[in-house]
Amino acid sequence: MKICFYSPYVPKHFGGGERHFFDVATLAATKHEVVIAINCHEKKDLEQVRAEYQKFLNYSLENLEFVHSPISTGGFFEKLLWTKQFDYLYYVSDGSLFFSLATTNNLHIQIPFTDSKSSFLDRLKLHNWNIKNTNSEFTKKVIEEKWQVNVNFVHNPKVSFAEILRANSSGKFKKEKIILNVGRFFRQLHSKRQDVLVDVFKKMIKQNPGLMKGWKLVLVGSVEDKKYFDEVEKLAQDSPIEFKTDISRETLLNYFHKAKIYWHATGYEVDENIAPEKMEHFGITTLEAMAADCVPIVLGKGGQVEIIGSDLKELLWQTKGQCLEKTLKIIDGTLDTPELHKKILQQVKKFDENVFAQKLWKMF
Repeated sequence: MKICFYSPYVPKHFGGGERHFFDVATLAATKHEVVIAINCHEKKDLEQVRAEYQKFLNYSLENLEFVHSPISTGGFFEKLLWTKQFDYLYYVSDGSLFFSLATTNNLHIQIPFTDSKSSFLDRLKLHNWNIKNTNSEFTKKVIEEKWQVNVNFVHNPKVSFAEILRANSSGKFKKEKIILNVGRFFRQLHSKRQDVLVDVFKKMIKQNPGLMKGWKLVLVGSVEDKKYFDEVEKLAQDSPIEFKTDISRETLLNYFHKAKIYWHATGYEVDENIAPEKMEHFGITTLEAMAADCVPIVLGKGGQVEIIGSDLKELLWQTKGQCLEKTLKIIDGTLDTPELHKKILQQVKKFDENVFAQKLWKMF
């Protein structure tokens, strides 16, 4: 079977959504011929695109064929005829829809869009997509309500245990007094709210200087909004806070193994019923941190709730005060027990490679 994968976010973005996109494509390529469609107007050489994502992902994409496509810029008939060559088209929607003549069309929705798809034309386009799947139960719930469609599958991003364990196979990385957060620096949509985390960390140090001695906050992520990054950096001045804006996948995995605690604040002070798109739609880095035995102290909204699960719900927070209090209970050992770490590992296994593969082959 010849399968085309298309995402309007590739090759400009390098986040969890793109990791999921290529995880799906590379697994599909073990049984089928897979093509990655890139905008015809993209100035980057196709091999450069491949190389950049291989560096980001830390695995080979040699079994995928990168081709230029008119999907994003071509005329109606040009796009339609181009899709006809494929048995299967997998499209990561940015909220827009188009008609496809591929034999089977799979619409992957990773953002809980709230716009209406009630027009006659939109209903026709939605009908054209035989399969609809989302990245989380959270996204599914919003899409089914707002778009009035049935979502056939929830295909969560996977956590690669093998990759994470291999990064510390020698056991050289020991847990240090590090609180880690991973996420791009940007203000729009589902901002990672590093400003909130910096504020909480500074209060922890001020209020508990003895207990917090030697602890540092490490913020990892590329800079997409320089103005926002500068504001966060200024807020962090004179505090043990480090910024890592350009590190390799290998170095990131090392930080997962060194950090004791993982923080997440996307959606802070936002009503998820009014603006679900501003929540974390899933949040794969939280799972990766958990797989490396970090304790997650994360905002209890959006996809993070299903990642944490009911057995770990005491690690969720809604206010800065709760984040501070729960984190201190991990630091002083009140909550940090062997039983907690056992629960964390059990929860991560619900999103491992085997579960990911089983769900994928039901769609292909």
